[in-house]
Amino acid sequence: MSLEFEGKAALVTGAASGIGLAVARRLAHSGAAVVVADYDADGAQLAAGELETAGGRAEPLVMDVTDPDSVRQAVRFTTDTYGSLDLAVNNAGVGGPSLPTGEYDIAAWDRVIATNLSGVFYCLRHELPVMAQAGSGAIVNMSSILGTNGFAGAPAYVAAKHAIVGLTKTAALEYADKGVRVNAVGPGFIDTPLLRETDNPMRDRLISLHPQGRLGTSEEVAELTAFLLSDRASFVQGSYHLVDGAYSAR
Repeated sequence: MSLEFEGKAALVTGAASGIGLAVARRLAHSGAAVVVADYDADGAQLAAGELETAGGRAEPLVMDVTDPDSVRQAVRFTTDTYGSLDLAVNNAGVGGPSLPTGEYDIAAWDRVIATNLSGVFYCLRHELPVMAQAGSGAIVNMSSILGTNGFAGAPAYVAAKHAIVGLTKTAALEYADKGVRVNAVGPGFIDTPLLRETDNPMRDRLISLHPQGRLGTSEEVAELTAFLLSDRASFVQGSYHLVDGAYSAR
């Protein structure tokens, strides 16, 4: 694999596990210096240690995307540590309970929106000025297939992921002439240790929703994300890219 991100600094949120960790691995393997940011301090430390053991450059950082000041400090930490902020993946998110809209707990709604939507806005709010001042940068916001589809029982998650797509397009329009690219990725349902349990009744149902006949992997999402961050995607701007095994093609 080429070192296409050598000399670049990346901030990845929600990077202690899952898609965020896969993205951090992919970027570090291609030469980027990565800030592994997560609410889970131990998880961030372990993930950063893994990247460094594999020969990459990584720094762990405890970050709460629902706190604008924590986000501001994370961006400052990245620039102070590595001298720049060239790449950002705004990935941190939570699922929330499964309840119909008319029964959805308001506190749960507030938590999901605060993390999945406001958290992405706070990241953009502090990342974009730094990149614009430098005259270059690339950002990927992690949406979902539920950024274009509904899903019964997940009103807050669906609302947030739809909104991320609109936010992405707006930021892209505003910063395209400043050398900053902003795009969104929409993963399908991704294979996780929980879903691999044979006694999980949801696994077969979720697989059946994907015409390709399987769940996606975090590494597949990371590959698309890395492409969008790279110079290979230099004319890809303000768009929303699915990686979903044809889930959304129905």
